[in-house]
Parts: sequence; C-alpha cells; structure tokens
Amino acid sequence: MAAHVIDKGIPTCEQLAHMMIAKFIDHLPLDRQEKIFGRAGLAIPQSTLADWVGSCGVHLQALVDALREELLTHRILHADETPVAMLKPGQGKTHRAYIWSYCTTSFDAVKAVVFDFTESRGGEHARDFLGIDTDVAGSGWRGTLVCDDYSG
Repeated sequence: MAAHVIDKGIPTCEQLAHMMIAKFIDHLPLDRQEKIFGRAGLAIPQSTLADWVGSCGVHLQALVDALREELLTHRILHADETPVAMLKPGQGKTHRAYIWSYCTTSFDAVKAVVFDFTESRGGEHARDFLGIDTDVAGSGWRGTLVCDDYSG
C-alpha cells in the first residue's frame, strides 16, 4: 500500500490534491465540497475536510520554507497585501487581517510567489518575512522591494 500524507488516514494523495486544488485554485469552499462528496456517496464532514487541509499545510511547510529561501536570493521582489476578514475566536466578530504576497519579477528564471498571513498591515511583517532586523545593521535580505505607495 502506498504511503499516505495523513498517517493511517483514509484520503489518498490524489484525493487530497484534488481537494486542495478545488479549494485554493478553483475557489470551491469546503462546505460545497462536502455536498459534492455527499452526492457521490461519501459522507465527509466539512470539519474533516478542514482537518485534512490543515494536515496538508503542515506537510507543505517545508516546501514553503524552501521557496521563501529561494525568493530571498533575488535582488528585486514585488510585494502587496490583500485584506481578508478574520474571525476573532470567542468574540463572534471579524476584524481585518492581511495576506501578503511576495514574488519574483517576470524576468526571473524562477517564478515564485510566497504568501504570508498577518493580523495587521504594519511594515514589521514585511521586515520579519525578509529577515531584516532593525537592531542589526545590514541584516537579512538586501535588494529592491517593489510595492504600492503604502508607507508602512
């Protein structure tokens, strides 16, 4: 039997890949995927699908870390932040959080994008991602960051 991403788990690698592509590329929420699986005779609760997404995220973190390291070897990077609603646990209300995207230029041989989730828009998040320590001169990434006119 082939190894599973989720140890002793039911889903195959193919099913997990299908679910992740449907969620993140085709923008198909897990509640809709639950209904689709249900019509196919598979009773997979949305909570289980969410657990599977989390497990995939844990397994893919090494790839994200390696991609970030590759990204930081480039002298020109593009960055932008996108606001998203984030549910505050226990409060039942949402607040504005941000997904930052960092990418190489269209002229680079390596086409890479790495996303970073933060709870605010502060510039310290970009400095953290780029490994720039304001207390240590010359630390972290050095290059040109192309972004909008936000001063943070």
